[in-house]
This record gives sequence, structure tokens and C-alpha cells, in this order.
Amino acid sequence: MQTTRRRFVAGVAAGSAAAMAPRFARAQAAWPAQAIKLVVPFTPGGSTDVLARLIAQRLEPLLKQPVVIENRPGAGGLPAASAVARAESDGYTFMMGHIGTLAFNPSLHASLPYDPRTAFAAVARVATVPNIMVVNPSVPASTPAELIDYARRNPRRINYGSGGNGSAAHITTAYFAFTARLELVHVPYRGTAPAVNDLVGNHIQMMMTGGPAVLPLAAGGQLRALAVSSSKRVAFAPDLPALTESALPGFEAEQWYGIVAPQRTPREIVSRMNELVNGQLTSPEVVEALFRDGAIAAPGTPEEFARHILSEIDTWREAIQRANIRIGG
Repeated sequence: MQTTRRRFVAGVAAGSAAAMAPRFARAQAAWPAQAIKLVVPFTPGGSTDVLARLIAQRLEPLLKQPVVIENRPGAGGLPAASAVARAESDGYTFMMGHIGTLAFNPSLHASLPYDPRTAFAAVARVATVPNIMVVNPSVPASTPAELIDYARRNPRRINYGSGGNGSAAHITTAYFAFTARLELVHVPYRGTAPAVNDLVGNHIQMMMTGGPAVLPLAAGGQLRALAVSSSKRVAFAPDLPALTESALPGFEAEQWYGIVAPQRTPREIVSRMNELVNGQLTSPEVVEALFRDGAIAAPGTPEEFARHILSEIDTWREAIQRANIRIGG
């Protein structure tokens, strides 16, 4: 693991010798000379998609080229991540990766078609997004403690939704159920947006997912927000208690999002994209837009993002093993 860790971080820092070969010279000098594709491994309308579109819109005038969002949902992001890992390392394909595709999947699959530790060049961490615990208003609970009490008295009565098996909402809620000693029923969807729609319609009763997908609905009364999964309260929802303070001491589970590219993407392009993305993440307008959607800007270097990915793989491997979380459960 230590060797893999050093290779991954060093690869981001130093780039690949092959990436510096003469056949890339013209592309580097002219980059970008055509539209850039930003792959989103989930359906439109979810947190990953919302953040990707916000960043893409801001990058287009700076790059003077279109940044095209390509939604490729399904199987917890496996098809999309695999396609990006195999894509040409020419600076025209990127992915808005997130905790599921980059940190959960190694512990959920005995055999992955890609290895997040070696398949990608970390470009820029974009945001952290505390999960919001929300329920349909029909659920007789206004606090996390009331929800836990109700669920214990009514085992398997609460169905919780997610954007699919292995998604952040699935793993986070399964870990919550394990920690709180609850029997909940997982209902996977093909993306966050259809799950949220069914939560509003009371076809499922609960979700723990990123703020961008559910906070506007909670503000409008269509859902009831009970708590945040971060280690403390967050400024964009100050009235919501952290689970660790109100019901489950020590519980913490935040989503995070960041842009990656195929591993051999030229270092100059990785550095340039990092610079442009960080410039937006320190822009008051973008910070405010993220804040409104329940996200917190997280600028940093490619090397810092690479180390974060490796750390999260280790952290969630332990949690997933402890909770005995399976893709089908």
C-alpha cells in the first residue's frame, strides 16, 4: 500500500515521461483546441451533476472552448469511471469524480475494471458536501433521535433511497443504520434525482444525500431535514444538528467531489486545469453558489487531492468492512 501510495502521489506531481513525448507537443501548445468533455457518472439533477455544471459554465469563457457535460449513469459510476480511465490522455476528457467512484468502489468490488489509485491523475478537489438526512413529511420524526426510535420500533418499515448500489447515499445510510442498530430497507435508483422524486412522493421514506439535491425541497416543505452528517453544524444550514451531537456521537460521513483525468494526461494540462478550477473556487460568486446548494468549496493542489483520495480509500475500507456492507444490500 505504501508503495502504491507513493507512486500515485508522485505520478500526479511529476507526470509521466510518456505524457511528455513529442507526439503531445502540439496538443500541449495549443490546448485547448477543441471542446472538453467532463464526464458525470450519474444522472442529471444529482449533486455531482449540479456541481459539474456550475464549474463547467465558469470554465468555458476562460478556456474559450465548450465544456460538455456527459452524463453516464449506472452501476455506482463503474462504466463512466472505466471509460475515463481508458480515454486518451490528451487533456480533452475529465471526470467529476466523487467519494463513491474514487473511494468506496475498491472496497465494494472484488474486481474493479479500474483502480482509482493508479488509473487517474488527480486534477482538483472541488467541494465537500455534508450529507443531509431528510425524510418524507409523513414520517413521524422531527429529530434524528425520534427517527432512530421510530425505526427501532418499526423494523424494515423505513425504505431509504440512493442513487444506486454503492453510491454515497447507499454507503452512508447503510453505515448509519449499522451504527444506530436499525433495520432499514435499501431501494437503489438509477441516480439521485429519481430517488429524490420518489422520496417526495412517499414511495420511499428517507435519504441521506448531498445538500444540492434536497435542501431546496426541504426549504419548500416537500421534505423534512433532520440533521447533517458532518462533524459539526454547517453555516448553510445552521439549524440542523450534526448527527454526532444529537444522536450518534462520533458519526461523520461527508461526500466530496473532484476532477480527475486519465493518468497519463500531461502535467502542464493538469496544472492549468487545477489553476482555473481553484480560481473559481475562490471566487465569491462561486463560493456563494456552492453555499446555497449545501456545498463547501475545497480548493487545493493536485498532490493534496491525490493524498485525500488515498486516505479516504483506507478510511472507508474499514467502515465498509465493519458494517458488512454489500452491493446488493
